[in-house]
Amino acid sequence: MTDSTDSTGGVSGIGSAALDPEDRKIVTLARAARARNGVPEGAAVRDGNGRTYVAGTVALPSLGLSALRTAVAMAVASGATSLEAAAVVTEGESLPDEDLAAVRDLGGAATPVLLAGVDGAVRSTVTAG
Repeated sequence: MTDSTDSTGGVSGIGSAALDPEDRKIVTLARAARARNGVPEGAAVRDGNGRTYVAGTVALPSLGLSALRTAVAMAVASGATSLEAAAVVTEGESLPDEDLAAVRDLGGAATPVLLAGVDGAVRSTVTAG
């Protein structure tokens, strides 16, 4: 499969089989969180020490967070000081700027964010920057 660079500098069209095993793991964890909790999105992030944090969408009357912002918050609350990668499983075609900003705040502009469909197939990879 040939990968192409998208407008944000990330790689688009990466099949799940072509993923690094650690990236495949966070996509699988994000997919499981979405399915287990019956929420619109699941996300997982991997910190600079290789630890993973998994979350689903939070939709409370007083608090609403995307799955990715929740996973980043969990990483920060657990003492993470950097991110290596993030993955989101969603029906959506793109990620909100606020989600990418949360990843950028902890991981930097070059942190890859994998966007996968509900089947777990990675549709695109963008950078947080």
